[in-house]
Amino acid sequence: MKVQVGAATFCGDAATVTAGGRSRAGRTVLGIVIGQEGHRPVMSDDKVITVSRTINASTKELFDVLTNPERHAELDGSGFVVSDDKTNRITAGGQVFRMNMTGDHMGGDYQTDNTVVGFDPNHLVAWQTAPAGTEPPGWQWVWELKALDAGDTEVTLTYDWSKVTDREILQKVTFPLVERHQLEDSLGNLAAAVVKN
Repeated sequence: MKVQVGAATFCGDAATVTAGGRSRAGRTVLGIVIGQEGHRPVMSDDKVITVSRTINASTKELFDVLTNPERHAELDGSGFVVSDDKTNRITAGGQVFRMNMTGDHMGGDYQTDNTVVGFDPNHLVAWQTAPAGTEPPGWQWVWELKALDAGDTEVTLTYDWSKVTDREILQKVTFPLVERHQLEDSLGNLAAAVVKN
């Protein structure tokens, strides 16, 4: 289910979405549990990695980079993302963008289809990733942006594979496929990418 609330679009169980794209505490939006602070996920199991960093840039500048799949290869700290595959800028929930990837876990080069499951301009963008031409098997990436004083932004990146249940995938891929330090590298790469703008 896709629901539009003001400028925010949420996909999934949106019955708990309230004005401004925020959720009541403890409810689920985008398949993640939302805590008292609105967009901030409350993660409590070993199938989620969340990292944060303060970046000296506005939420608008950061969101501009994050919603441009052409720039995702320069953000990637894992080394898996090669390039986008003739994609458009992310502008709404439900969009699908394709990426060219590489990795031993998939036998070399491959492509992914990424379905946007969360979109709140200058605050949040999230997508679920799947091998090209298949339905998302249960892992997702969530980028959250929180404006701070002096024009800085707290950026939170969450890698969540808690909904992966396909036995074949679980036998083929050892999770987490991307480690905490690689996610932290992605935050550093985002900071550098905004400086390049």
